[in-house]
Amino acid sequence: MPETTPVHPDSPLSAEQRELLDQVLDKWSLRVLETLCERPLRFNELRRAIPAVTQKSLTATLRRLERNGMVERVVTGTRPLAVEYRVAPLGKTLQDLVDALFGWTAANYAEVERARRRYDDETA
Repeated sequence: MPETTPVHPDSPLSAEQRELLDQVLDKWSLRVLETLCERPLRFNELRRAIPAVTQKSLTATLRRLERNGMVERVVTGTRPLAVEYRVAPLGKTLQDLVDALFGWTAANYAEVERARRRYDDETA
């Protein structure tokens, strides 16, 4: 039977819940969710929208997000058949949280940079 108790006694999350959180907070997952919240996209459109992601990483990320119910893969009835990815209703519930993370990053980046410089100067 899988472990269902928290990994750390102070943590309210089980190992499985922590794994889900790690998958959602993965850098490519956040970028894909952010991009798909704007509008549904086909694979190559999504890849162009996130130029740093490799085809392999994007495929793995989309499959993981689809498996977790965050993204839907829709086959369109056009000729030739096309596949479009869109945020699923469950994934839309993350939009405010993703926006908050990006907002926090923008608001605190200068302070993080100062901390990095201080650290680098002290450890050099």
